[in-house]
Amino acid sequence: MIHPESILDAAEQIRGVVNVTPVFTSRTLNTRIGANLFMKCENFQRVGAFKFRGAYNAVSRLRDKDREAGVITHSSGNHAQGLALAASLQKVKAVVVMPKDSPPNKIAATKGYGAEIVTCEAYYREEVTDELIRQNGYKLIHPFDNDDIIAGQGTAALELFDQIGELEYLFVPVGGGGLISGCALAARLRAAQCRVIGVEPELGADACASWRSGEIHKLDNVPDTIADGLRTRAVGQRNIEIMRRYVSDMVAVSEDNILESLRFIWERLKIIVEPSAAVALAPLLSEKVQVSPGSQVGILLSGGNVNVTACGFLNRPSIVRQQA
Repeated sequence: MIHPESILDAAEQIRGVVNVTPVFTSRTLNTRIGANLFMKCENFQRVGAFKFRGAYNAVSRLRDKDREAGVITHSSGNHAQGLALAASLQKVKAVVVMPKDSPPNKIAATKGYGAEIVTCEAYYREEVTDELIRQNGYKLIHPFDNDDIIAGQGTAALELFDQIGELEYLFVPVGGGGLISGCALAARLRAAQCRVIGVEPELGADACASWRSGEIHKLDNVPDTIADGLRTRAVGQRNIEIMRRYVSDMVAVSEDNILESLRFIWERLKIIVEPSAAVALAPLLSEKVQVSPGSQVGILLSGGNVNVTACGFLNRPSIVRQQA
């Protein structure tokens, strides 16, 4: 298991390359929850998500022979984009295995950053990745079960603590576990008493089950949740070890809870985040989790890569202007 100090090392490694993202507050939200909420906006990170942090940290530490061989990963979108850009900036070939049903905007962005894309059915993306490694000798940079990825992702929370000070709670969305494990390590460094709480969709609550039992629970199918960035079938081994030691609680939220949170952030905070990010706020808005009155609460908004063409209000027929 990596140590909390690895987050400090990662922060130095990526300094000057990643964006220092802003923290938003809302008096309306604070009044509703009865606490002081601080939303860390990783939707303003490069590639539009926290994933660039870990990807750049991992690529920058490659051995020469691995840089020459090129890197590969499997991802539905945000890690794909993060790795594609990180590899491009460091002149390393990147191959990304993406599910066929990945959001079109994320596929287009990954290609735009220079990665070679291989599509497949979501269920088989790990097998396809393994076969490409066997054929070509690529270096795998796993989207979450990787020490350098975990350390890099944790710099988002480290930055939040340095911006705001100690927090009593930190809510983090959970897919494969890379973000929450890194954030939990950062919390141990900056605010040891902070309760780190992981949040995932009820339709894919494998991490909740794994955290409670101590054994990895793997879902039979890819979760069909609106939070497309959290459609993992199981957390990683490295991740669950850190989560079991440093994460205080795990909670699952419904699709309606996620949509309510997404609507609130869009309409009241006036910022665009993706459903996977809105998951972190959902337990508070739905009152599934109660925090102490007046407490300091961090919300990790993980990304903002929304497929805008899938939004219903953008599918209306175009208004044709009459020619004079």
